[in-house]
Amino acid sequence: MKWNAWLLPLLLGSALGAVYVLPKAGETANSAVKMQLPGSTGGWEFNKLTASEKEIKTLESDTEFAKAICLRPRPGEVNLEGYRIPDRVDLSVVLSGHDLNSSIHRPERCMPAQGHSIRASGDVTLQLANGREFKAKRLSSVQSVPGSEKGTIAARYNCVTYYFFVGHDRITNDHLERTLVDMKDRLMHGVDQRWAYVSVSMWFGKVHWIDKEVTEAEADEKLRKFLTGFAEDQIRWEQIKN
Repeated sequence: MKWNAWLLPLLLGSALGAVYVLPKAGETANSAVKMQLPGSTGGWEFNKLTASEKEIKTLESDTEFAKAICLRPRPGEVNLEGYRIPDRVDLSVVLSGHDLNSSIHRPERCMPAQGHSIRASGDVTLQLANGREFKAKRLSSVQSVPGSEKGTIAARYNCVTYYFFVGHDRITNDHLERTLVDMKDRLMHGVDQRWAYVSVSMWFGKVHWIDKEVTEAEADEKLRKFLTGFAEDQIRWEQIKN
């Protein structure tokens, strides 16, 4: 039975490596996610961002990005200058290019480069008001924010992140499952799916612009409500089978 210990990783590695030698498909099935972000929804204001040069260079030139810092005032909280104090959600939607061989990857791969030290990971099922549900990956991390001088740290924040992948007709939070679906679609149907991953995150604990300490439970609840509302509006659910 000892051979099973090394055979399974070998088979999985061979299967994943096969992605890079698969023939190119003749047809592309676009993701069910809508890449055009709203200006506001559910009391959240979307302050749209452009992708960084590093992000653009990491993936193929036809990769599409939709990013925003989303703000919503916290009820009854005003700072000393008289401005309403907001909650903040960082939103990122990345749509893969047409080439499966240079597709998107798990956010865990690039989060360390953004200052995240991941502490825990798990699966969560989210329920939508329209009766649909999907699984998201939940990550807990500590993010170090760089200072103005090279090599310095301006602040460290506890962070909750949720993400999932949206294909043409299915949603998954599992990168291996997504890869195997891609291989099956290309080999059996001659189709490439353009997948998108949706990622949202919120800081908690001592956040410098908020007077009260934000608990993890508070951040988690607000992030889930934001994500389920966003998913209901931004995904073409008539395409989704699972």
